[in-house]
Amino acid sequence: MISWWKRSLARQLIGFILLALVVSQVLSFLISWDEQDKALKAASKSEFFTRTGSITRLMEVIPAELREEVLQASETSTSRFWVTTDPPTDLVSWRRSATSQLVRPIRNAVALPPEWGLGSASRQTGIARSAEAKISPTAGMSEWVQAGGTLWPLDQAARYADLVTPNGIGSGMGMAVQLKSGLWLNTAYFKSVGTPWWRSPSLYSFALSAVILSVIVILATERIIRPMRQLAAAADALGRGENIAPIAESGPDDIRLTAVSFNRMQQRLHRYVEDRVRMLAAIGHDLRTPLTSLRLRAELVSDSDVQKRMLDTIDEVQTMAEATIAFAKGEASTEETRTIDLCALVESLCHDLGDLGHKVEFIEGKKTHYRCRPGALRRAIRNLVENAVRYGGSASVSIVEREISFDILIKDRGPGIPEDMRDKVFSPFFRMEKSRNRQTGGIGLGMSIARAIVRHHGGDIELSSGNPGLTACVRLPKADRASIVHRSEVVAAHWTL
Repeated sequence: MISWWKRSLARQLIGFILLALVVSQVLSFLISWDEQDKALKAASKSEFFTRTGSITRLMEVIPAELREEVLQASETSTSRFWVTTDPPTDLVSWRRSATSQLVRPIRNAVALPPEWGLGSASRQTGIARSAEAKISPTAGMSEWVQAGGTLWPLDQAARYADLVTPNGIGSGMGMAVQLKSGLWLNTAYFKSVGTPWWRSPSLYSFALSAVILSVIVILATERIIRPMRQLAAAADALGRGENIAPIAESGPDDIRLTAVSFNRMQQRLHRYVEDRVRMLAAIGHDLRTPLTSLRLRAELVSDSDVQKRMLDTIDEVQTMAEATIAFAKGEASTEETRTIDLCALVESLCHDLGDLGHKVEFIEGKKTHYRCRPGALRRAIRNLVENAVRYGGSASVSIVEREISFDILIKDRGPGIPEDMRDKVFSPFFRMEKSRNRQTGGIGLGMSIARAIVRHHGGDIELSSGNPGLTACVRLPKADRASIVHRSEVVAAHWTL
């Protein structure tokens, strides 16, 4: 999960922004919740005392036979009024009585149309909304509190108590006021908590804000990532040896400077290779004069054996110089990169070598599309196959598709190469065969050329024991993100050869 989150810049930015949004919302909620709760309770308490005082004054002036009607007309979905003859001494019993009064349907309830989405009057009654929403007889204060002060300026004695539910889904308050007639006016107010926080409009607003921010972040990161993807594709193509046009130097300064640096690097690499080829060509040209002079002097030697050895040495030096120049020119080749059928290329190479009398077997595989420089890659594989035939007598060639690469396996049944020598055989002019006879051992550039070409494609050559014989694996990476890092490493090594 962590690696999935880290692989995308957009995912990380969205995660950080949503985290900041959640933290800010939580902090704002915690800071304002306590003050808001206190303010709402103070406002509800003030309204409750004012309404109870008004009903108390009304009860003192109206005829006794109208009191019941007036009390029922004054009730709302959250408040109830009733008159008792005995004073409410036991708070627990009074709370039970208040609960029964609050769940009692009111006479003046108005049934609203269902399409209004507000429900009926009975559903709006505080505790009647849920069977579980019952007032706890013991929760809150344990004794009555005498009402007084600015909230209760009347002369009638009044007792105050709170009404709460054990699960915290609502709260309210109650009062018992002694009228001048000796009766007690009881009033209870209770209001359940509104929409739960997980269904509140603020949560919907938060979700909508999160979606809008995520869309904005995706668009912004896409604008940032697009030139980075182009840069990655250009670096990948450069690693394969393709001649690519300079990438656009646009976008924010950080991205633009990266593109400028990449274009400069590409120019320097091409200039370095061109300078090296020109230098080697000049060296090869300058060597021809002393070699020609040595050849003329060797012709004047009277001893035929000495003369032959001198001419052979001169020929060897000249061949090595020309091979070195050809090696350098081959690395700087400007062959165009194109998509081919890799299996068909290797199969045709094996058939051509078989027509020349070499024992080469190709194990057929499925059609494989690969983007490369066909001429150079054919030369690299040909060098490896010819070495397998030369030292092992025969060669078996096959192509295996891996998760991130195409592996061309060249197996022989020869004596193999000691493990400590497998890296040295790729050094220029290194030969396992010590006779220095070019007819039996070549000049020692075949493996170097093969590895340089494969590395120029972003891959590498690995040698392993075949039990018996030797297996040469030409590993060509697929064009995906998993191989970009590997290609960048081999490119850096390639330009320093």
